[in-house]
Parts: sequence; C-alpha cells; structure tokens
Amino acid sequence: MNVEEEIQKLEEEIHRLGSLQTDGSYKVTFGVLFNDDRCANIFEALVGTLRAAKKRKIVAFEGELLLQGVHDKVEITLRPPPPPPQAAAAAASS
Repeated sequence: MNVEEEIQKLEEEIHRLGSLQTDGSYKVTFGVLFNDDRCANIFEALVGTLRAAKKRKIVAFEGELLLQGVHDKVEITLRPPPPPPQAAAAAASS
C-alpha cells in the first residue's frame, strides 16, 4: 500500500471507530486505534500513517509523535470533508 492508500484506510477506520461530532468531524483516541485488531492488521506503521495524514491536514492531534501507553488518551480528529464546490459557491453568494 502506498501512503495515499494508507491514509484513505485510516479515514475509514476513524469513521468506524470514532464518534461523529456536530461539525462533521470524527474523533477517536490513539489508544482505541492502536489497540484495534483490524487496524493492527491493516497498518504496518500506524504512527507513520497518522503523521503523514497530519502533514496533509486530514487529521489533527496534539504533539508530533504518539506512543502506545503514554498517548493512549490523545484525541485524533478526522477533519470534515470540504463542502462540494456548488455548495461553497452558494454559501458565498448568500
């Protein structure tokens, strides 16, 4: 899997394990992701995938590096998808 595919899988897993927020984002803790059997089978390097997704502004979390145990309670936020171009244009003209 390349980085883009892994980030897409990460988004799917955060949707599955996380909770939907009022702004359309999803939140999950690092511990939940790290300790999930399905995630363990998908991601060879979960921390590396998270860092790549953070660099692309797909997810947000505090700190640069997450470690099992120490950072299990750190919330990872999957940002909401951008509105479709038509909806954005309509909102801007209102």
